[in-house]
Amino acid sequence: MRSVLIYTLARLALFGATAGVLFLTGARGFLLLALAILISGIISFVLLSRQRDAVSSSVTRRAARMRENLAAGAAREDDDEPASSATVREENREPTA
Repeated sequence: MRSVLIYTLARLALFGATAGVLFLTGARGFLLLALAILISGIISFVLLSRQRDAVSSSVTRRAARMRENLAAGAAREDDDEPASSATVREENREPTA
């Protein structure tokens, strides 16, 4: 998750620097915000591609690990279920004459 933090901080720094430069050039209000978002997005697309790839692989690994944990938990539940459902069936069986 360190890569996510680094990428996020880099994006915020680019946005802040872009907004600062635009403010110095006279942009104010909504125009400043819109241009800063647009320009910093384009710059980050080019400059932060390596960090974005690191974030992507980190998130993919974590999602795969979570999927494996869920599958393992479901398998453990499935292993426990036949014994408990058989017991329930035995208890609910009506006596035959």
